[in-house]
Amino acid sequence: INLIKNYVEENEITRPNDMVIKSVINKSGLKIYIIQSIDRKVPLEDIALAKNLSFDELLTEIEHIIASGTKIDISYYIDEYIDEYHQEEVYEYFRTAETDSVEKAREELGEEEFSEEDIRLMRIKFISEMGN
Repeated sequence: INLIKNYVEENEITRPNDMVIKSVINKSGLKIYIIQSIDRKVPLEDIALAKNLSFDELLTEIEHIIASGTKIDISYYIDEYIDEYHQEEVYEYFRTAETDSVEKAREELGEEEFSEEDIRLMRIKFISEMGN
């Protein structure tokens, strides 16, 4: 065993799984930060800014979090930026839709009336409440 250890040290060999673990830790650290920030009702823009993410990248991370089965309550943010009527309309759409596609939802609901961001936010809320 000492012979192998010396060889590894002399040739500066690193195990590939060490690198994978580090990237997983960084990813899970980001997810934990996002979840904790949302629990504290930090505005989503502030979370994105703190982690040097675009708003779109933050929404993608949140979508991954809820896809893994974690419940996230972003109602505090949605209530401030999307009026109640639009919330109900998008929520009802996802309740009866055959797919959870954002593009399909925009086509059905009207691209002028609903931004992709609004629909993604409501989809996150819907999946977190109804799917998880």
